[in-house]
Amino acid sequence: MKGNLKKIGILVGGGPAPGINSVIEAAMLRGLSEGLEVIGLMDGFHWLMQGDTSHIIPLNEDTVHRIHFRGGSLLRTSRANPTKDPKHLKTTLASLQSLNIDGLITIGGDDTASSAMRLEQLAGGSLQVVHVPKTIDNDLCLPHGISTFGFQTARHLGVEIVKNLMVDAHTTSRWYFAVAMGRKAGHLALGIGKAAGNAITIIPEEFHHRPLRLSNLSNILLGSIIKRLGAGRPDGVAILAEGLPELLNPEDLSEVGDVERDEHGNIRFAELDIGQVLKETVQRELKHYGIKLTIVTKNIGYELRCADPIPYDMEYTRDLGYCAAQFLLEGGNAAMVAIDTGKFTPLPFKDMLDPDTGKAKIRLVDVESEYYKIARQYMARMEREDVESHEAIAKFSQVLKISPEDFTQKFGNISEDNRNS
Repeated sequence: MKGNLKKIGILVGGGPAPGINSVIEAAMLRGLSEGLEVIGLMDGFHWLMQGDTSHIIPLNEDTVHRIHFRGGSLLRTSRANPTKDPKHLKTTLASLQSLNIDGLITIGGDDTASSAMRLEQLAGGSLQVVHVPKTIDNDLCLPHGISTFGFQTARHLGVEIVKNLMVDAHTTSRWYFAVAMGRKAGHLALGIGKAAGNAITIIPEEFHHRPLRLSNLSNILLGSIIKRLGAGRPDGVAILAEGLPELLNPEDLSEVGDVERDEHGNIRFAELDIGQVLKETVQRELKHYGIKLTIVTKNIGYELRCADPIPYDMEYTRDLGYCAAQFLLEGGNAAMVAIDTGKFTPLPFKDMLDPDTGKAKIRLVDVESEYYKIARQYMARMEREDVESHEAIAKFSQVLKISPEDFTQKFGNISEDNRNS
């Protein structure tokens, strides 16, 4: 079964996600059952790219006993990127070779997948590489309907948080602007919002024309607040995908804060307080119309990443870990593992590559799908029918204490903001 494979190394890159430990445990058990040596490589590519091979731990039944119940990562993680410098990539491969590793399992998101692809190409067949897709953002290019591991746990816990915010908002007659993680895609924000049934969720994919103006975002939120006030509700929860600032006009982005980037060149969204900026802009608008309303911001993200996995992710990740090790045992190489309709499906690295970026493809929310359209139907969002109905215009004008003509001028194009931003 194992052919020439003798030693497997496992590393974790990117941000944490529930289920990492389950992958490690299952992959280790499968490798040991075939007589392989399995070691853990600490802190992702961080030490390997420096030529330091001392940060390793042997993986056996004692070191990983029942870790599939726990969040976090036994091997820790980092965003170290060996592809930024050809020397680092070569050093990484040399480090793995000096450890006699001939099979490598990488666990991570699109950036770690991209590093795994480049490393496998450099190895030229001397190293078998398989990638396990991990991200609570759910944005890796898996087959339709298949989550990245950790997403379902993150969504589950995110819904619990938003449910409590909704009760608090109703009890205290206030609004919450909650920012949910999701660097490029709005899967987590929409997944939480659709399940929780909050007032409005805004994701990057709905804005077809870029750059996006900050005033458009604040206008959409203002419209939602006005619509709720018109229904006698001075409360609500808006969920905002954290990736929205990446769409902003550069002039507006400077208002959000200093732009810091990680080792892969991605904006550190945790440093950009889009919720606070939108709170301030919307409150200025409300004050202009004489409306007093409390808005509170809340970031939803870090508390989701290292949570204990729910049973779905616990089972799913153990399957992924098993399949990753099995793939290497059968001589497989250069692929990402996926389970489609109950069957292990390797996705070749070459099919994952985005020709424009040279990195792994990003899966976005399909705003033309029924999944999104249904979510939109249940939002308290100012839509075309609201600005074309005389009855609605009269009601909302009264809320703002302005004329119907002024209301139409302010909100007439709001339903098109996501098309013409």
